[in-house]
Amino acid sequence: MPLPKSALTITAGFLVVVAALFAGYIWIAFQWSYSEGERAGFMQKLSSKGWICKTWEGELSLVALPGAAPEKFIFTVRDDAVADKINQLVGQRVALIYEQHKGLPTSCFGETEYFVNDIRLLPEASKIPGQ
Repeated sequence: MPLPKSALTITAGFLVVVAALFAGYIWIAFQWSYSEGERAGFMQKLSSKGWICKTWEGELSLVALPGAAPEKFIFTVRDDAVADKINQLVGQRVALIYEQHKGLPTSCFGETEYFVNDIRLLPEASKIPGQ
């Protein structure tokens, strides 16, 4: 027995409201950043990853004190122009400017919650004034 027209209308309206709420949540998660900052270190790698949703994922080796265990900063890049800049600086000492976005529901937006917006080359340690 087919559903009455009013039941189909209510179901369709409910699905539209759920989809709109989900889209609004995603928009808010990308517009509001939990934290912002910079991380300095040596750019190790950047690669395009994913089966369906391709994202740029990278690693920055953080500058550690002598004798301390090295630490990695794992990040995501959404902008191809920023990914191109990062690829040109792999192996060099850089500062990554990032925003942290918590609560994104799938890895299609990135495998991490740290999204890099820009990169700048840092001078070598021997060239830093006062050292």
